[in-house]
Amino acid sequence: MTTLLLIRHGESVANADKVFVGHTDVDLSPKGELQAQKTAEFIKENYKVDKVYASDLKRAYRTGEFVANAFGLDVIADSGLREIYAGSWEGEKFQTLLETNADYAVWKTDIGASCATNGESVRDVWKRIHFKLLEIAILNEGKTIAIATHATPIRCMTARCLGMGLSGMKELPWAVNASVTEITFENDIFMVTKGPQYKHLQGLAVDVPKNV
Repeated sequence: MTTLLLIRHGESVANADKVFVGHTDVDLSPKGELQAQKTAEFIKENYKVDKVYASDLKRAYRTGEFVANAFGLDVIADSGLREIYAGSWEGEKFQTLLETNADYAVWKTDIGASCATNGESVRDVWKRIHFKLLEIAILNEGKTIAIATHATPIRCMTARCLGMGLSGMKELPWAVNASVTEITFENDIFMVTKGPQYKHLQGLAVDVPKNV
C-alpha cells in the first residue's frame, strides 16, 4: 500500500487578498509560512515520509520545503501538480468575477462542470491530477509520499476517491490551507483514509467559503 499525503499550500498573498490565481506564481503570506511550519511538525509527528513532491508554483513548493526540511529530504517539483490554469480569471478579485463573468457563476454553483474563461476546465484538472498521482503512487509503491499541491486538484481527487464524480464535486468543501488529506493506493484503487486534517493549525486555520 502506498500512502499519499495531499497538502494544500499555506495561505498565499492572493488568498489573503481574495484574488483568484491559478498558475500565477505568488508567495505564501506570513500566516501561510506559519501554517506550513505547523503542518510540517504535524506530519513529522505522525508519519514517516519517504519523498516530498510539490507543484512548482512558489506557494506550494515553499510549503513542500517545510515538510522536506523536517525529514532531511529534497523537494521534487512537478508542474503536473499545479492549480487550475485560470485564463482570464487570473489576478481578478473573487467579487469582481462574480459580478462580471458568467463562467465564474458556473464555478460557484457546479464546479465540476466549469471551465475558466480562456483557461483550463475542471475536467482537465480532474484527469491531470489523477494521472500524476497514479504515476507517483506506482513509482513509490509501499512508501509514504508528501505532496504539496492546491485546492482544486485536492477537491478533484477527493471526489474521485469517494466515487462522487465531477457532478458531485459541488457537494465537497474546499480543503483549508495547510491541511493534510491522506489517501492510499492499493490494488489499483485510491481511497481517502483521513482528512482533510487541520486541527494542528489551531488558531492559524482560515475558514474557507463553500465556493469562492
